[in-house]
Amino acid sequence: MKHAQIFMAFFRAGMLGYGGGPASIPLILAEVKRYGWMDDDEFSDILAIGNTLPGPIATKMAGYIGYRVGGILGMLNAIIASVFPTVVLMIILLVSLASFRDYPWVQGMTNGVVPVVAVMLGALTWGFIKRSKQDFGWMKVIFLLIGSILLIEIFGIHPALVILALLLFVFFRKPEKEQLKKEGETE
Repeated sequence: MKHAQIFMAFFRAGMLGYGGGPASIPLILAEVKRYGWMDDDEFSDILAIGNTLPGPIATKMAGYIGYRVGGILGMLNAIIASVFPTVVLMIILLVSLASFRDYPWVQGMTNGVVPVVAVMLGALTWGFIKRSKQDFGWMKVIFLLIGSILLIEIFGIHPALVILALLLFVFFRKPEKEQLKKEGETE
């Protein structure tokens, strides 16, 4: 039963994730919540770490979540389920739509999906911002948002490098409780 759930969850995300891996993230989150496999914080951590690694994000998330839920067989199951729809649909769509690509209805279909994907990504982003606010407060969240936008959009730094720098900062920084304790000892 567990492996059937893993397969169906990632098959649905793979089938409905029009627009690539980032568009699949909200769908994967919905499946994770449906089955209660992990909480929002752990999902956020997986997403952050997955973004620092090379390759498609949906496949990396499927592999980790599948492994966490069902071991090695669950990992393979989730990866196959998330990749299979893409492979089949790409073959079918490339063969059939290649001959119809100049028709207005095909262009309209593609243009109509873009706003939906943008809203899905926006909703996911807003959820992450609200959770970050609980951990850091608005000032730090706004600083990180503005800093990230500047680094990624203005200076052209790859998002994975920004995420990696933040992870390294958090990893090597002393926890605030230890800093406060040491400050109290020196006084």
